[in-house]
Amino acid sequence: MLLKKSTIQLLRFPFSFFLMPVFWFALSFIQSINWLNAIVVFLLLHLLLYPASNGYNSYMDRDKESIGGIEKPMEPSYELYVTSVFMDLLGLLLASLISIKFGLGYLCYILFSRLYSWRKIRLKQYPVVGYLTVILNQGALVFYMVFQVCSNDQSPSVPIDLLFAASLLIGGFYPITQVYQHKQDQEDGVKTISILLGKIGTFIFCMTLYMIAFGILFWHFNQHGYLNQFYVLQLFFLPVVIYFLYWFYKVWKNPDEAGFKQTMFMNWLASSCTSAAFITILILKNFG
Repeated sequence: MLLKKSTIQLLRFPFSFFLMPVFWFALSFIQSINWLNAIVVFLLLHLLLYPASNGYNSYMDRDKESIGGIEKPMEPSYELYVTSVFMDLLGLLLASLISIKFGLGYLCYILFSRLYSWRKIRLKQYPVVGYLTVILNQGALVFYMVFQVCSNDQSPSVPIDLLFAASLLIGGFYPITQVYQHKQDQEDGVKTISILLGKIGTFIFCMTLYMIAFGILFWHFNQHGYLNQFYVLQLFFLPVVIYFLYWFYKVWKNPDEAGFKQTMFMNWLASSCTSAAFITILILKNFG
């Protein structure tokens, strides 16, 4: 049976692209990669876990205005809910077949994603708790899952500093995705971290977290004698910095510049450049 157009739209498969950098980030730091596991994990995360989370969130929110990756969202149906649950169960089964540890991580992501959106708890209505839920799940947890299961080492030692960096990279990205939704979120009874900070404060906050994240990465690369790879990362990130500062200047002059199209372009640019950077580092380390 074919799914409704609204279900396909609200699963937001393209939005997985914005979360892809964490996968490449983790993979680029693994010494000996299990490529078969890496392919399977990539598919589970980007074709099942993230879209199912998006679908459930859209079913609960029933947004009328622009949301991440969709300018004009359709009305969600019960089919969207059923589909998201089916995708979760299928993904959890497949994840558990890879390893119990990966399956538990996968289950943890699902549970916190649901607590974030579920109307009876709805962690997203609390600016700090909701924010921490997102960055720890999409950052540290995903990094840990990828690092553990994609390594040929049976018990790989996950770098703690990189777990922090992964969460900070998501943390410096996520509030920007909320900057155009203040009115819509407030009408829904949600106070996001971006609302708490304000539009200008959101830009300053995100810039600060990125600086801390890159400070951690500089320390890690320097400690392991790979500063050249850190410079590669900086080179790829330069377009992001230039556009971010340009956009920040425009929003400073006119807060209405913090709109949907500008936000989506920022998301696309940041995700593209960050993924390209870590893929390049991955190639240099494994095939250079």
